[in-house]
Amino acid sequence: MADSSLGTPEQLRDPNYMPALHKAVPLGIQHVLAMFVSNVTPAIIVAGAAGFGFGSDAGAQGFPDMTYMIQMSMLFAGIATLFQTIGMGPVGARLPIVQGTSFAFIPIMIPLVAGKGVDALPALFTGVFLGGLFHALLGTVIGRIRFALPPLVTGLVITMIGLALVKVGIQYAAGGVPAMDKPEYGSLLNWSAALVVVFVTLGLKFYARGLISVSAVAVGILAGYLYALVMGMVTVDGIATSFGRAAPLELPLPFKYGFEFSIAAVIGFCLMAFVSAVETVGDVSGICKGGAGREASDREIAGATYADGLGTAVAGAFGALPNTSFSQNVGLIAMTGVMSRHVVTIGALFLIVCGLVPKVGAIISTIPIEVLGGGVIVMFGMVVAAGISMLSDVNWNRRNMVIFAIALSVGLGLQLEPRAVQYLPETLGILMTSGILPAAVIAIVLNLVLPEELASEATEEVSGGMAGHGRGSLRAD
Repeated sequence: MADSSLGTPEQLRDPNYMPALHKAVPLGIQHVLAMFVSNVTPAIIVAGAAGFGFGSDAGAQGFPDMTYMIQMSMLFAGIATLFQTIGMGPVGARLPIVQGTSFAFIPIMIPLVAGKGVDALPALFTGVFLGGLFHALLGTVIGRIRFALPPLVTGLVITMIGLALVKVGIQYAAGGVPAMDKPEYGSLLNWSAALVVVFVTLGLKFYARGLISVSAVAVGILAGYLYALVMGMVTVDGIATSFGRAAPLELPLPFKYGFEFSIAAVIGFCLMAFVSAVETVGDVSGICKGGAGREASDREIAGATYADGLGTAVAGAFGALPNTSFSQNVGLIAMTGVMSRHVVTIGALFLIVCGLVPKVGAIISTIPIEVLGGGVIVMFGMVVAAGISMLSDVNWNRRNMVIFAIALSVGLGLQLEPRAVQYLPETLGILMTSGILPAAVIAIVLNLVLPEELASEATEEVSGGMAGHGRGSLRAD
């Protein structure tokens, strides 16, 4: 419920309204806390997959690159958010949309960088840059292609993204991929650090209120960090060394890692741009309904898509990962009742300041992988839950069940057994083993070509007796 001291109901529903500064600043920082951990986590995961190391044990070679990626995640999340809140011509919805690094692209990025170190970064960031430009172009047609992306497709894709990521969370909680062959992998100490994060997050999410509840994951990771410090998993000397190594101020460098064209990277990022664009459309609609009690306009949807793509392209040019709108902040707007875009602008400026100070990224890079694992178990599980929630809007007739079954079987199967396509060309193999892209393509194509007549047929023959009271749980219309 909105606080009446912030303004009148009409003012609070107005994106152009500016609350008093002493109230607007805490509200803006609240938006940052709600998304902060989710925003920097993809950079840490990609750096780890490439082999940069984690925590205070990060080697001298990998440390600067990992810190730089974390730093750029904060800086360009802030800049991309300004594209949305302030806008430039047709770019930007001019709504309180918070942008941040997208989880959706992680299953595409991990195969691109796995074990390749810094050598993988030129192709990665070139793909982000070109994919962002393609994403921006979707703003011209987003209204006309939404018909091809119903909840059946988008819900499946979001669920697949979460399923691809939950394995990462478990691996991190157990000690990380580099430790798999070591005796301490899966030890009680490793799991205890992860479980501290999970339990503290759950406790705060359900039994706390206000800012503490909103930033439950961030506080949970802080609690896990303190636990790891007490248990000797991270040392004060290690933190001091990482902090001292980082420069007090660093400006981003355009194409710091060079420019390298990779067909797999470009195709992967362009195809996933469709998913990100649809997610942003949903967030814009949610903000307008939850904050202003109205539908989003075509200009707002197109402007948000333009800003999504432009923010990603600019991020890629400076060594940051793809950006998208953050759904947790949509819920925060509905909770506070404050629709002001200027409040989110204040939060964006705070992110930009953090992104210009490498010491912030250096401290984040000392988080033990097991502690991060506890946080991502929660976050990635919520991605799966979000996908399932979207699927609840699907009419589960036989046609849609067949589409879902085939797309899920192929996509998830290729994720679990990548060697099944080992004889494909390298580019195609990377795209196929992500699982997400084949599942999305199959779902989109089948949804467009299968006749609607299937929808009127009975569903019993595909339920295999597993549905129990099938006639009561599945609509046959």
